[in-house]
Formats: sequence, structure tokens, C-alpha cells
Amino acid sequence: MPLALLDAGRSLGEAFVMFWQTLWALVLGFTISGAVQAFVRRGEMDKLLGDHRPLTVTRAAALGMASSSCSYAASATARSLFTKGADFLSAMVFMIASTNLVIELGVVLVILLGWTFLAAEVAAAPVMIAVVLLAGTVLIAPSLLVASRLRGYGSSPDGPDGRAADPAVASWGVRLRNRDGWADAAGYAVSDLRAVGRELLVGYVIAGVLATVVPVDVWHAAFVHGAGVWSDAENAVVGPVIAFASFVCSVGNVPLAAALWHGGIAFGGVVSFLFADLLAAPLVLIYRRYYGGSLTLRLVALLWAAAAVAGLVVQAMFSWAGIVPSARPGRVVPLALHLDTTTALDVVAVGAFAALWWLRASRRATGSAADPHCHQRLSSRS
Repeated sequence: MPLALLDAGRSLGEAFVMFWQTLWALVLGFTISGAVQAFVRRGEMDKLLGDHRPLTVTRAAALGMASSSCSYAASATARSLFTKGADFLSAMVFMIASTNLVIELGVVLVILLGWTFLAAEVAAAPVMIAVVLLAGTVLIAPSLLVASRLRGYGSSPDGPDGRAADPAVASWGVRLRNRDGWADAAGYAVSDLRAVGRELLVGYVIAGVLATVVPVDVWHAAFVHGAGVWSDAENAVVGPVIAFASFVCSVGNVPLAAALWHGGIAFGGVVSFLFADLLAAPLVLIYRRYYGGSLTLRLVALLWAAAAVAGLVVQAMFSWAGIVPSARPGRVVPLALHLDTTTALDVVAVGAFAALWWLRASRRATGSAADPHCHQRLSSRS
């Protein structure tokens, strides 16, 4: 068999493995995004996450940890929260926590890199969040946020005046038991998924190619070695650049992080690379679609700086404590398909989403449904 065909097969296989590892998180994240749009009123989100004071930020981080999404789905949910009235920086904190402070990431980190990297991930998260909040208040002008929020009203049932399309706001219990509401949630989730479907497909395929065809030495060449503090600083700054170029995000970037660590990259550089999972190239394109070019440029600069600073701080902290690991793995264990918890979660998630899809389709065929673009109530009998 020609080598090119073998490489193509390996690349597609790796892409599918990455997709399989994140499938349940994708379904969960986009379903949460749809539910936010279907059930949450803008006034409620304004009260819950309407600023970026310490208590609000803590709440956003806790909600993010509980939602546990891959980077693509987390970006969709964060955008829905922002459109509904959440403070932009609090929505970004939610997005960071949803991808970097979750159980599945911790498990894979321990398996491939060891407990020290899990501890570093936990220690770096508050640093990254603090940088996002402090620098974000300076870098992101309120006028940009107003324009971006207005841009999002095309996919929100709330108007610019903050009033819900349905003037009769029922209690949470009534809303969550409403079958029509879940049909609307499915419609919004499908609409969001279709909007970024091309970026998702391109991201997984290119990630598979880079993981199987591009030698790890290519990534190593971007990092400076043996220059002490200067190496640490350069590695932390370049880590997010590699994340952007590698097209890999969420849990899928841990195997590449393990490969970089195996090749001699500084501890802080690995940490900054891991925290730059929200800077993969397809995600940047998605941000541009969500928020417009001007705000996206500032958001990318903000996330880049935050990831680099977090890597540097953790490098210094762990060096001072004498717990930077010295042993590097002799080989890197790739992610592979197994009949494990991930498989079970994938099966449950796909089944749940299929049920929502059926509910949405049956409602469109027999009654009324909210159009996912204009959000007007449409009836099949009209």
C-alpha cells in the first residue's frame, strides 16, 4: 500500500479517536448551550453572572467545572451566556473552567504525564483567571462588548431591551418540565452545531494529520533549551503558539503535551500549552463568527498572555518547592479506543441527543417550534 494512503488512514484514525474521546463532551456542551438559550431569561443571567466581582467569578468557575465540555462546546455555551446577559469576562472564566478544570482532563493528565501536571493545572487555573480579569478590564472596551452582544441577538430569544420574547416567565421547575422547551433547546443546539460544523471537522482532521505525520521534532524546534530562566520564559510564551498551530484542543492536546515534555520542553511551557487549548486555530475562527474580528483579536491576545503568565508562575512556584519532575517518559502513550467510561458516556450522550432530535422533529411535524435563527414561534398548521 502506498505510504501516502497509510499516512492518510492513520491520520483519519487518529482524528476519529480524538473525536470519540470528546464526543460526549461535545453533546453535553452544545445541549447546555441550547438549554441556556431555551430556558434562561436575560434578566436571570444578568443577576447570576452579570459582573466579574469575586463571588460572581467563583460562581462562573464552579458552573464551568460542572458543565465539563470540550473547547468547541464550551465556546458555544460561553457565547450563549454572554448573549443572555452574563458579563463577558465571567463568561470567559466559565469557558476556561469548563475545559481546564474537569475530571476527564485530570485523568488523562495523570495517565500520560503524572500527578505533578495535574497539580500544576489546578494551581495555574486561578492565575490564568486572574490575568484574564485584570488585563481584560483594560484591553476590552465596553463599546466592543455592546456591539458584540447586539451581534448575538440574532440567535437569542431576548431582545436588546433585555425582555424575553415570552412575557409570561414561568418558574424554573415548570420550564424544565416543559416538553416544548426541550424541543426548542434541541433546535438551538443543532443550529449552534451546524454553525461551527466546518471548523469542527477541519480541526479534528488537521489535528489527526499533525499528530501522525508531523514529527515531534518539528514542535521541539520552536522551543529554546538550556538557557535557564530565558528558556522557561520563551517556552511559556511559545506554548500557546504551538497550541494554535497544532489545531488540537481540550483533552486531545494532552498526548501532544506529553510528546513535548518527552522531548525536553520546560515544565512551564507544557502548562502554558495545556492552558492554550482555547486558542486552537479553528476556535479562533469560531470566536470571530461569534464576536467579530476586533473583539476576537483582543480575546486571543488575552488568552495567550494569561496562558503564558500561568505557565511562568507555575514554573516558578514548583521550582521553588522543588517538585518539578525530572523524569521524562521514554515513550508517549497515545489515546486509543477502549470499552471504558468514555465509551459509555458517548453512548449515553448520543442516545440522549437522538431523543432530543426526535422531540424537535416530531414537534415540527405536529405543532409549533421556535425557529433557531429568528426565534419566532412557528406553527406547522399555519
